[in-house]
Amino acid sequence: MKMTRMRALFCVLLATTAIGGGAAANSQARDSMWDSSQLPESRGTVKQYTLTPRGDIDGVILTDGTEVKLPPHLTAQTVFAIHPGDEVSIRGLRARALPLVDAASITNIATGKSVVDNGPPDRRVGNEDQVVSGRIAAQLHGKRGEVNGVLLDDGTTLRLPPPEAERMQDQLRRGQTVSARGDVLDTVFGRVVDVRAIGASPEQMTESRGPRPPGPPDGPDRRGPPPPPPPPDLGRLHLRAADASTRNKRTRISKCIGSIPTACRKSQASLNASCSIRTARSTASS
Repeated sequence: MKMTRMRALFCVLLATTAIGGGAAANSQARDSMWDSSQLPESRGTVKQYTLTPRGDIDGVILTDGTEVKLPPHLTAQTVFAIHPGDEVSIRGLRARALPLVDAASITNIATGKSVVDNGPPDRRVGNEDQVVSGRIAAQLHGKRGEVNGVLLDDGTTLRLPPPEAERMQDQLRRGQTVSARGDVLDTVFGRVVDVRAIGASPEQMTESRGPRPPGPPDGPDRRGPPPPPPPPDLGRLHLRAADASTRNKRTRISKCIGSIPTACRKSQASLNASCSIRTARSTASS
């Protein structure tokens, strides 16, 4: 009897442990977080940042020459938390033969600010089709002066294609209250919304049509305008002009040559007439 009770108690404890372990595992899976404090620690003073070809920060170099690698998507967090001259604590894996650390986290010892690598950000998960509302503080423009969004009084940026901003210009005036639905992205620099629908209130929103493909505004042919005609062949144009000039010269020469016999015939006829008149006068005198 006593043995049976002990077995039952052991089964209950085993089941409880399994449930708790499963919940903890699920929680860790949901958070997608690693405990970087379990990794080896390195300390040093930051000498400078290392940059990618695009200008993003992909790590730091310590004064002792150690290179600390960080993913470029943490550029903003790194700039805010870590500066050259700061003493830092790094958690990560050290290379065997190089002064190199693949950092999972880096902490400013003086301020306590940390940069933790939790993987690349997912811009879409959990952020789709959120609705934000606020008062328009200013319009935002592109390089050509076209309106391509607005700035709300709480600092939120609403972005939409310029054709849609022009179509909805009456709803995007400064001082008006506006509601927008779309993909929301929260960054260290602020919040931005890729607008899918916008209106005066959440109940009165108009769907955005999105950017229009190239081509005529109406009609079935939306493939864009036809290509321009090929440039003229300048060589052929010069040859044609030369041929025309040659023909004109030949025509003028032919006319001149043809007019010479005619003039001669006219002179001969005039001479013959003069001779006939003189002969007649001589005959009459005798």
